[in-house]
Amino acid sequence: MNIHTPEIDRKPSREQAEAALALLRQWASKAHDAEIDMVDPVLRRLVEGTSDAYPILSRDYPDGFAVDAAYKDTLPDLQNGPSALIRGANRGIQHVGISNFRLPISYHTRNNGDLTLETSVTGTVSLDADKKGINMSRIMRSFYVHAEKTFSFNVIEAALDDYKSDLESFDARINMRLSFPMKVNSLRSGLSGYQYYDIALELVETDGVRRKIMHLDYVYSSTCPCSLELSEHARRERGQLATPHSQRSVARISVEVNNGKCLWFEDLIDMCRRAVPTETQVMVKREDEQAFAELNAANPIFVEDAARLFAEQLQADPRIGDYRVLASHQESLHSHDAVSVLTEGTLFAADSLDPKLFSTLFHVG
Repeated sequence: MNIHTPEIDRKPSREQAEAALALLRQWASKAHDAEIDMVDPVLRRLVEGTSDAYPILSRDYPDGFAVDAAYKDTLPDLQNGPSALIRGANRGIQHVGISNFRLPISYHTRNNGDLTLETSVTGTVSLDADKKGINMSRIMRSFYVHAEKTFSFNVIEAALDDYKSDLESFDARINMRLSFPMKVNSLRSGLSGYQYYDIALELVETDGVRRKIMHLDYVYSSTCPCSLELSEHARRERGQLATPHSQRSVARISVEVNNGKCLWFEDLIDMCRRAVPTETQVMVKREDEQAFAELNAANPIFVEDAARLFAEQLQADPRIGDYRVLASHQESLHSHDAVSVLTEGTLFAADSLDPKLFSTLFHVG
């Protein structure tokens, strides 16, 4: 049999609740923390002027805690939140994503099988104006799905398809940077050593059109033709020993690879060597150093010459579409560099350049 007590069953009034709250606060203000916790840690919030407004939380890592689907559904996801959460201008973003995400990736070489090299990945997608953001980790997860396959532009396309679909984006870009080793022979001593080339592969999709791009930094020595002639004039006319100035120089070659064509890393390097044969050396003995001096004297070059010589090689190869040549001669005569830009086609044409673009052409040995 149930017995009902009217005083207990009756809903307390607001006045009674306020009186009870005042009593609790009066007691809690004079009680020790341990006493409060024995009743309920939440009571700490009732003490006026208390800085600790939170209940006692566990400081032990929960090794055995397992996440199930129901728990994951409770997790907040601000990046995929409503458009009301967007801050700033109501504008779409052309590219948003991750940069310098690194992992080992295998690459085909022209003559020496496959190489596994550390690769830095930049992956971005477009973002509509009414979307708060993207889930960055999806880009990384999409890459890992394909990372164990031998990489080529086809596999990059598969990764781009995945994260473009996952993130519901229209335009996308993947850029992979690596340092490619290639064994080169010395000029006369018969020695050999590895030259390392900064290379990047890029896949860009805009308005449904995909374009494949390869970038290469080629480091060479440039001897000034004017300085060479002035030095020879001093020797001939006055018997005065003089040396022409030369300097380490860098060309960044960017080419569009035509669809259905295979352009090996080594092929692009060979084109650069044919255009400007004074590539910096790896292994050098005295006979090699003398040979390099003779090679420079046989190929004096202004920065304008360099741009046109590289372009001559690129435009003669049917595998290459649009291209760009950036050249920087980091002079030993002047306290500034001599630079040039030559482009072919619309892909690399630009009225404005990054103000720090040429400073990225500096290579440390």
